[in-house]
Amino acid sequence: MTNPTSTTTSPGALAGRREWTALGVLMLPLLLVSMDVSVLYFAIPSISADLEPSGTQQLWIFDIYAFVLAGLLMTMGSLGDRIGRRKLLLFGAAAFGTASVLAAYANSAEMLIAARAVLGLGGATLMPSTMAIIRTMFTDPGQRAKAIGLWSGVMTGGIALGSVMSGVLVEYFWWGSVFLVNLPAMALLLILGPFLLPESKNPEPGRFDLLSVPLSMAAVLPVIYGVKEIPSEGWRTEYVASVLVGLVFAALFVHRQRTAKSPLISPALFRGRGFAPAVVLNLISSFGMMGSAYFTTQYLQSVLGKSSMEAALWALLPTVLVGVAAPVSAQLVQKGVNRAHVVSGGFVIAACGYGLLAFAGTDSLWLVLAGAGVLASGMVIVMSQMMDLALGTVPVGNAGSASSLLETGAEFGGALGMAVLGSIGTAVYRHDIPAGVPAAAHETLGGALAVAGQLPGDAGRALAGAAREAFTNGMQAAAVAGAILLLGAAALATATLRKVPVREAGGAPEAGPEGPFEAAASERATA
Repeated sequence: MTNPTSTTTSPGALAGRREWTALGVLMLPLLLVSMDVSVLYFAIPSISADLEPSGTQQLWIFDIYAFVLAGLLMTMGSLGDRIGRRKLLLFGAAAFGTASVLAAYANSAEMLIAARAVLGLGGATLMPSTMAIIRTMFTDPGQRAKAIGLWSGVMTGGIALGSVMSGVLVEYFWWGSVFLVNLPAMALLLILGPFLLPESKNPEPGRFDLLSVPLSMAAVLPVIYGVKEIPSEGWRTEYVASVLVGLVFAALFVHRQRTAKSPLISPALFRGRGFAPAVVLNLISSFGMMGSAYFTTQYLQSVLGKSSMEAALWALLPTVLVGVAAPVSAQLVQKGVNRAHVVSGGFVIAACGYGLLAFAGTDSLWLVLAGAGVLASGMVIVMSQMMDLALGTVPVGNAGSASSLLETGAEFGGALGMAVLGSIGTAVYRHDIPAGVPAAAHETLGGALAVAGQLPGDAGRALAGAAREAFTNGMQAAAVAGAILLLGAAALATATLRKVPVREAGGAPEAGPEGPFEAAASERATA
């Protein structure tokens, strides 16, 4: 097994105006990648009218992006460590831009699905590359923490902003405009990236293990698919089997990484103090974030009766607190507060957000928004600190692989959050919905409201009111479960992080006195 080193940066060297400008350039594609998760929310009716996809095709138009993104994160993170993060980033930007044009002008459902798949491929190259380049540019722990805090805030805010932007664009233009909005940012990255961003890679990466690529995808995709379908379809045999198949391939993938001479993901990453806890705690934070989103989005639309655009605009309010949370937590750690206490505090704050949701009734707009904002703030505190810790404990040469592991874990956590908490909410809903209602009304709130709309007068209003009450009861139960989990995570963070120092050398020798860009140039000259 190789010993990854880096000659990219000088430890503790302060970043200057150029690095911060480069960070701003990196934030644009990251924002768009996160927006593409939700950008089709308002565009899909227009797409359906124009392209006439089947029900299955419509699901794939939605889901193929996230599936490809999750399945290729580890591969692309490792590839960036080998060929160069900037090179992979620019390739991803070109692929993302090209696919955006193809998606905008797709003339069939099949073409749009293929374009969305390529968008997922581009996103898989962009996400770990941006984080690894941040690790390269910001070697001072304080500055790196601030940069990662910005990264976390942009990533979280982009998901909320995507749905709003799609609504505005579809309102005034045609559905293809939700993809064309990607082009200016990708063009800017392609133009400025070669001048502002340093190139870095693992100088001794070893051979690329091709067998690990299909194994990693076979491990990730069936699990993501299964847990994604369980909340809406229930614990059906095919979805449980999908998860089990993925877990079998996950075991094979881990065995391959432990026995291969040049693994895709080096087991040595987990020897860094705090790296394994960072991956696990980041997964739990994503669990908490997405688990709440499953309920709050439905609550705004189906319980309070907001239109899709109104719900999306209201959902932007909780993100205001997110912009403050990560920088404040970074300042606390740099001023000497034990990171374990900051992370535990983040989990406790998020648990309080779930606590607010547990007291929501069927007409509690501001309480739900406050709960979502408090929860998101706590989760961003955890995410930003865990990313900073994980990247600070691994060699710079393996920053791409480390980033991809964190992000893959976050994908798993989000899917599990929706599956587990969604199943709790669904079980309570089905228990509390009055007996004797039509089957569709017994399954989901949306089905109940559809049935209620077909019933006359008081009967329809009674069914709708009962369904909204049952859904809210389910949300309350899921919120209690989420709060208990996050309080347990707070205890876990205290136990696993209390002896991990803020400043980690990363187990790798660093560069001499030159700055990050001069060191990168030196590396290219000697490559």
